[in-house]
Amino acid sequence: MSKILIIEDEDAIRRVLKKILLEEEQNYIVEEAEDGLLGIELIKKNNYDLILCDIKMPKMDGLEVLSACQKLNPDLPVVMISGHGDIETAVETMRMGAFDYISKPPDLNRLLNTVRIALDHTQLAQENKQLKKKVSKKFEMIGNSEELEQIKSMINKVAPTEARVLITGENGTGKELVAHWLHEKSERNKGPFIEVNCAAIPSELIESELFGHVKGAFTSANKDRAGKFEAANGGTIFLDEIGDMSLSAQAKVLRALQENRVQRVGSDKDIKVDVRVVAATNKDLKDEIAEKRFREDLYHRLAVILIHVPSLNERRRDIPELIQHFTEKIAGEQGTKPKTFDDKAISILEQLDWTGNIRELRNVVERLIILGDQQISDKDVKQFVQLKST
Repeated sequence: MSKILIIEDEDAIRRVLKKILLEEEQNYIVEEAEDGLLGIELIKKNNYDLILCDIKMPKMDGLEVLSACQKLNPDLPVVMISGHGDIETAVETMRMGAFDYISKPPDLNRLLNTVRIALDHTQLAQENKQLKKKVSKKFEMIGNSEELEQIKSMINKVAPTEARVLITGENGTGKELVAHWLHEKSERNKGPFIEVNCAAIPSELIESELFGHVKGAFTSANKDRAGKFEAANGGTIFLDEIGDMSLSAQAKVLRALQENRVQRVGSDKDIKVDVRVVAATNKDLKDEIAEKRFREDLYHRLAVILIHVPSLNERRRDIPELIQHFTEKIAGEQGTKPKTFDDKAISILEQLDWTGNIRELRNVVERLIILGDQQISDKDVKQFVQLKST
């Protein structure tokens, strides 16, 4: 049910506009304000889907109302109503961000068409906001411990910005999930998410992988090739295990961050890129800086926001929920009925030392499901622990 506010100082015009709107759609909720000041007060207190606003009004004119609306709710469409002498002003309101303008006396078809388009715009904007709040189930972060809730809260604050993020934590804690959340909850979520595992690429190939190369740049370069930064244009590049990147590649990444430009290996031509960089490491980069293995200037460029992902041992209360999640996921992958873990089995798993973190827990759950009965008991877990210790 769409809610519309008419801000107009002439009673007759307000009545005509309201009548036209309600004849078009009885479910519209149409409210009125006789001047700009009252209109802004109503906008502060209510959620409207559309504003119809006169330009020439006492106390507060339409330009001031438009400016205030954009500060209060940038997504709220404001349609300006102009007299014949206000056309230049009406055009100026479009430059300021008005959705459209309608001349007095209002043409019926023009008014209704503009209203329909504006309301569709509002609905799409609301749907997009809802979608951005949802993260793909594939990258869901399981648990409700205080430690995990703090990370989720940080992501919600940081994701809509362009701030670069450095994610730290042990192997297997889920740093890549944080990176995916940051991307999916950002304005870039329709763009690509390109992941680069810096530790898995030989040092002599990392620059070509990141920045691309031109034909003939080295022996096996038989054609031009775009790098990961170009592939991530308009989206996010995730530099995983950046602590393992060579110093020469670090210098080029620093330049890319400073200038938003990259050069393919073997070329002197700059390529402009629009990329948000999220990096992760299991190393203490300050120690790496002290040992001259990591550039301090790059660290400060990357670590605008720091997010530390705690080990599983630091968030044990999430273990029961993680076990349930992995049990259902593994059953889905194998096409079988989910098995269950009894309370004693879960209690033992909660007390184990999880040096491999969530990745290790997932492997253990899968092994117990494969080898155990329909219900995994404390006996099954104890047998596993004995095997593990021998």
